[in-house]
This record gives sequence, C-alpha cells and structure tokens, in this order.
Amino acid sequence: MPKALKPSHQVRLFLAPLSFVVLMAASAFAQSSADDEVTPQVQALYAQAKADQQRGDNAAAIEKYRAMLKLAPHLAPAYNNLGMLYFNQHDYTHAAQILKRGLELNPEMPTASALLGMSYFEMGEHEQAEPLLETAVRANPSDDNLEMALARTLVDLGKYDAATPYLRSFLDRHSKDQQAWYMLGKTYLQLSEDALGKINQIDPNSVVAHEVAGEIDESMHNYDGALVEYKKAVDMAPLQPGTHMHMADTFSVMGKWDSAQTEFKAELANDPNNCKARWMLANATLEANGSVEDALSGLNQSIDRCPTLMQARVDRARALVKLGRQKEALPDLLMAEKDSPKEPSIHFLLSQVYKADGQTAEAQQELRTYAQLQREAAEAVAGQASDAISIKSTSH
Repeated sequence: MPKALKPSHQVRLFLAPLSFVVLMAASAFAQSSADDEVTPQVQALYAQAKADQQRGDNAAAIEKYRAMLKLAPHLAPAYNNLGMLYFNQHDYTHAAQILKRGLELNPEMPTASALLGMSYFEMGEHEQAEPLLETAVRANPSDDNLEMALARTLVDLGKYDAATPYLRSFLDRHSKDQQAWYMLGKTYLQLSEDALGKINQIDPNSVVAHEVAGEIDESMHNYDGALVEYKKAVDMAPLQPGTHMHMADTFSVMGKWDSAQTEFKAELANDPNNCKARWMLANATLEANGSVEDALSGLNQSIDRCPTLMQARVDRARALVKLGRQKEALPDLLMAEKDSPKEPSIHFLLSQVYKADGQTAEAQQELRTYAQLQREAAEAVAGQASDAISIKSTSH
C-alpha cells in the first residue's frame, strides 16, 4: 500500500520538535550518569557536530557523533541525536541500531523510542514498530506522521479493528485527505469481508448466509442470482421478518411490481409495523397502476407511524395528484423539497400542483428546475461512466 507522505516529508515533519534535543544536548551530557566520559574533546566534537548540522552537512555531523561515541560510549543522548541524523538521511537500518543502543542505556528517552518505532516502520518490521508507535502516539496524539505510521502498521499486521480509531482520529483533523479515506475504506471493506466469511464458516446454508449471498449478487446487478438466494432464505424461514423484504426490494428494482406487492404483503404479515414495507407496497401499487385509494391508505399508515419517511410523503403527494386532490399534496411536497431539494420528481409534482392551482409562473419555474436537475443527473451518470473507463484503462 502506498505511503501517505513521502519519506522526506515524514522526516521533516516528525523531526521538527527534535531540535531541542540537539540544542540541549550539552546540558543533558552534564546530567548523564557517565559524567566522567564528558571530556573537553567530547564537548568539542559535540560543538563541531552542531555546527555541521547548522550548515546542513548531516554527513559530517554523523562522523562527529560517531567519533564522540567512541570516546563516550555511555552517553545515551548522543545515541538519540545520531539516530535522528541517520533517520533524517533515510538510513533506517543504522538509525534503528543506534537508537536501540541508546534506549538500552536510558529507556526514558521518548524521542528516541518514537524514532526507533518510525525506523522499524520504514523498514517494514511492523511487529517491532507497533508497541513503540503505540507508546509514541499516546504521548503525542496529534502527531500526524506517528498516527498514520501506527495505522499502517496495524493494517499490515491485519489488526483492522485497532487501526480504525487512529484513521478516524487523523481524518478528524484532515477531513480532505483522500489517502486516509482510502485506507479507512479498505480497512472497513476488509472487516466486512472477514465478517461475511465468518458467517459462511459458521453455516454456509443458513438464512443469513443466503441473504448475504443475495445482497452480494444484487450489488453486482445479478438480480436473478439474488432472487435465487433470497428464495432459499424465504423457504427456510418464511415467517422471519426481513426474508420477504429482500425479495420484494429486488422485484421492485427489476420493475416486477405484481411480484413485489406479493412479497411486501408477506413481509407485513410477519412485521406489521414495518413502515418501509408499507410504503414500498403502496409504491408498487402505484407503479402497477393499481388502486390509488388502497395505495393512499397504506401511505397514510406509513407516514402516521414514521413521519420522517420522506419517500412516503412524495408517493402520497403523487397519489393525491392522481386523485385530483392537488392542494392536499402541497404540504408533503414542500416538506420533501426541504429535505431533498435536488430530487427531480418532487419539482415535477410541484409543477402539477401549482398548475392546478392556477399559479402558472410557479409551475413553469418548477418545470425548469426539474429539467435542470434531470440534466445534471444525466451528466453525473455520464461522468461516472467516463471515470470507470478511465480507471480501467489506467489499471491495464
């Protein structure tokens, strides 16, 4: 999986707070348990290394620190600074070796610990990186690079549940980071695949397994295959709420309204309080040119129980328009328009209501809005098709 940031960016951002380590190293040396190793020669090498860094000559600074550690092998802060320099040079192998030695001398160096975790991450040694990065993120929860490195490490280790909170936290701060959204989506997808796989492991011939298989077929527009799976679920549990609903929804998508009505009625027999089933039964009745009065009765019941079901309000308005009761349709349409102003069908129905009431200008405006939204919808579909072709071409 590609990294969200180039290594050079990771280093620059992550190392920004480390400048105090270098600047304060002299005082740290004085406080070291190896005071007797801090000779004038060691102090001179430190000053030279610092000067080399200020000139941007990290290679020379590395050599000064290496010489320093030969003279003072127990100065833990020097290992921290040298490890930082190796990390900054993208020499993660040497960085890890040096930082590990420094932490053996003094485990209480959080910067060295974080750098060691990042070094292991860059080398792909995820099991070693994980505990170090977790500790570092707890200490610095807003450090973007640490958090993303930990999330990637957990994903690579297959610990998807553990990775998602860190990705969500990162996205709370960077809501437009496409790579992070991609990672979160892939993580959820993997969790979903794992969960669905577990269903089949438990019992591949269960009601739930057939419903899942049907949903997968339906997502691929294999509606005939979906109906086969849903029928198996219905045959196994004809009185279980939800089984008939799956078949009814698929029949509706296919435009098989009579079959859809039969299944919605069966669902309501099992689950009389299902607002969606009652609304969809009325919708199928209207689409099949059935009894508008029956459809209206069902829609009234659905809305009484679930007043926020806006699709039912649009269909009730449609039924009222068919019955010539346009004025009664207006409140539902205005409420639905407020909820979904980009839905073309609402504006088409509003044009009919205004026309029947003699509001010609309002009716014409609603028709123009309807036509504009229809064009935008067609252009969006064409754009998605173009994107799909482009993606396929790129993948090949």
